Amino acid sequence: MVRWDPFTEMDSLQRSINRLFDDAGSTRKQRGESADAVWAPPVNTFEDKDAFLLSLDLPGLTQNDIKINLDNNTLTISGSRKLEHEGKKENYQRIECVFGTFGRSFTLPATVAAEKIEANMENGVLKVRLPKREESKPRQIEIKAN
Repeated sequence: MVRWDPFTEMDSLQRSINRLFDDAGSTRKQRGESADAVWAPPVNTFEDKDAFLLSLDLPGLTQNDIKINLDNNTLTISGSRKLEHEGKKENYQRIECVFGTFGRSFTLPATVAAEKIEANMENGVLKVRLPKREESKPRQIEIKAN
Protein backbone atom coordinates (compact mmCIF):
# COMPACT_ATOMS: atom_id res chain seq x y z
CA MET A 1 0.00 0.00 0.00
CA VAL A 2 1.29 3.48 -0.94
CA ARG A 3 0.34 6.51 1.14
CA TRP A 4 -1.08 9.44 -0.79
CA ASP A 5 0.87 12.65 -0.26
CA PRO A 6 -1.01 15.77 -1.43
CA PHE A 7 2.16 17.86 -1.15
CA THR A 8 3.77 15.88 -3.97
CA GLU A 9 0.96 16.95 -6.29
CA MET A 10 1.21 20.56 -5.09
CA ASP A 11 4.96 20.52 -5.75
CA SER A 12 4.34 19.23 -9.27
CA LEU A 13 1.73 21.96 -9.85
CA GLN A 14 4.16 24.64 -8.59
CA ARG A 15 6.87 23.44 -11.00
CA SER A 16 4.38 23.54 -13.88
CA ILE A 17 3.31 27.10 -13.00
CA ASN A 18 6.95 28.22 -12.73
CA ARG A 19 7.70 26.67 -16.12
CA LEU A 20 4.66 28.45 -17.61
CA PHE A 21 5.88 31.85 -16.33
CA ASP A 22 9.45 31.18 -17.46
CA ASP A 23 8.19 30.32 -20.94
CA ALA A 24 5.99 33.43 -21.06
CA GLY A 25 8.93 35.63 -20.04
CA SER A 26 11.22 34.23 -22.71
CA THR A 27 8.46 34.62 -25.32
CA ARG A 28 8.08 38.30 -24.36
CA LYS A 29 11.81 38.79 -24.70
CA GLN A 30 11.86 37.08 -28.11
CA ARG A 31 9.09 39.38 -29.32
CA GLY A 32 11.09 42.39 -28.06
CA GLU A 33 8.55 43.44 -25.45
CA SER A 34 9.75 45.58 -22.59
CA ALA A 35 10.49 43.99 -19.25
CA ASP A 36 9.41 47.22 -17.52
CA ALA A 37 6.99 46.45 -14.76
CA VAL A 38 5.15 48.05 -11.92
CA TRP A 39 6.57 46.54 -8.78
CA ALA A 40 5.96 46.74 -5.08
CA PRO A 41 9.06 46.71 -2.90
CA PRO A 42 8.78 44.60 0.26
CA VAL A 43 7.87 46.47 3.43
CA ASN A 44 8.34 45.57 7.08
CA THR A 45 6.14 47.37 9.60
CA PHE A 46 6.80 47.65 13.30
CA GLU A 47 5.14 49.41 16.21
CA ASP A 48 6.65 50.41 19.51
CA LYS A 49 5.27 52.61 22.28
CA ASP A 50 6.39 55.84 20.55
CA ALA A 51 5.98 55.25 16.81
CA PHE A 52 5.11 53.11 13.84
CA LEU A 53 8.12 52.22 11.69
CA LEU A 54 8.21 51.27 8.00
CA SER A 55 11.25 49.71 6.37
CA LEU A 56 11.34 49.31 2.57
CA ASP A 57 14.00 47.42 0.63
CA LEU A 58 14.97 49.62 -2.33
CA PRO A 59 18.33 48.30 -3.56
CA GLY A 60 20.12 50.49 -6.06
CA LEU A 61 18.01 53.57 -5.33
CA THR A 62 18.96 56.85 -3.70
CA GLN A 63 16.76 59.34 -1.89
CA ASN A 64 16.53 61.33 -5.16
CA ASP A 65 14.74 58.36 -6.80
CA ILE A 66 11.98 58.28 -4.15
CA LYS A 67 9.03 60.53 -3.30
CA ILE A 68 7.04 60.42 -0.07
CA ASN A 69 3.66 62.20 0.05
CA LEU A 70 1.02 62.52 2.75
CA ASP A 71 -2.54 63.31 1.71
CA ASN A 72 -5.66 62.78 3.86
CA ASN A 73 -3.96 60.30 6.23
CA THR A 74 -2.59 58.28 3.30
CA LEU A 75 1.18 58.00 3.11
CA THR A 76 2.38 57.18 -0.41
CA ILE A 77 5.94 56.13 -1.20
CA SER A 78 6.74 56.04 -4.90
CA GLY A 79 9.68 56.08 -7.25
CA SER A 80 11.40 54.41 -10.14
CA ARG A 81 14.28 52.02 -10.69
CA LYS A 82 15.88 52.08 -14.13
CA LEU A 83 17.75 49.33 -15.94
CA GLU A 84 21.49 50.09 -15.69
CA HIS A 85 22.22 49.80 -19.42
CA GLU A 86 18.89 51.03 -20.79
CA GLY A 87 20.14 51.32 -24.39
CA LYS A 88 21.50 47.76 -24.47
CA LYS A 89 18.48 45.67 -23.42
CA GLU A 90 18.99 43.28 -26.33
CA ASN A 91 22.41 42.29 -24.90
CA TYR A 92 20.90 40.93 -21.68
CA GLN A 93 20.60 37.16 -21.53
CA ARG A 94 18.14 37.23 -18.63
CA ILE A 95 16.55 40.03 -16.61
CA GLU A 96 15.27 38.88 -13.22
CA CYS A 97 15.57 42.11 -11.24
CA VAL A 98 12.38 44.10 -11.42
CA PHE A 99 12.65 47.68 -12.57
CA GLY A 100 10.20 50.40 -13.46
CA THR A 101 7.91 52.48 -11.30
CA PHE A 102 6.64 51.50 -7.89
CA GLY A 103 4.16 52.83 -5.38
CA ARG A 104 3.08 51.76 -1.93
CA SER A 105 0.30 53.48 0.03
CA PHE A 106 -0.49 53.19 3.71
CA THR A 107 -3.54 54.52 5.53
CA LEU A 108 -2.30 56.09 8.74
CA PRO A 109 -4.19 55.82 11.99
CA ALA A 110 -5.39 59.03 13.63
CA THR A 111 -2.79 58.47 16.37
CA VAL A 112 0.11 59.45 14.03
CA ALA A 113 1.61 62.93 14.45
CA ALA A 114 1.81 63.69 10.71
CA GLU A 115 3.89 66.85 11.18
CA LYS A 116 6.69 64.81 12.81
CA ILE A 117 7.11 62.05 10.20
CA GLU A 118 10.78 61.39 9.39
CA ALA A 119 12.47 59.33 6.66
CA ASN A 120 16.05 58.31 6.00
CA MET A 121 17.79 56.13 3.45
CA GLU A 122 20.82 53.95 4.17
CA ASN A 123 22.33 51.06 2.18
CA GLY A 124 19.25 50.69 -0.03
CA VAL A 125 16.80 50.58 2.88
CA LEU A 126 14.29 53.40 3.36
CA LYS A 127 13.15 53.82 6.96
CA VAL A 128 10.11 55.93 7.73
CA ARG A 129 9.29 56.82 11.34
CA LEU A 130 5.68 57.75 12.11
CA PRO A 131 5.60 59.15 15.66
CA LYS A 132 2.47 58.75 17.75
CA ARG A 133 0.67 61.77 19.16
CA GLU A 134 1.37 62.34 22.85
CA GLU A 135 -2.31 62.12 23.76
CA SER A 136 -2.59 58.68 22.14
CA LYS A 137 0.26 57.11 24.12
CA PRO A 138 -0.71 54.95 27.08
CA ARG A 139 -0.15 56.52 30.46
CA GLN A 140 -0.43 55.48 34.04
CA ILE A 141 -3.18 57.19 36.04
CA GLU A 142 -2.39 57.76 39.68
CA ILE A 143 -5.03 56.83 42.23
CA LYS A 144 -5.34 59.44 44.94
CA ALA A 145 -6.34 58.66 48.50
CA ASN A 146 -9.22 60.59 50.07
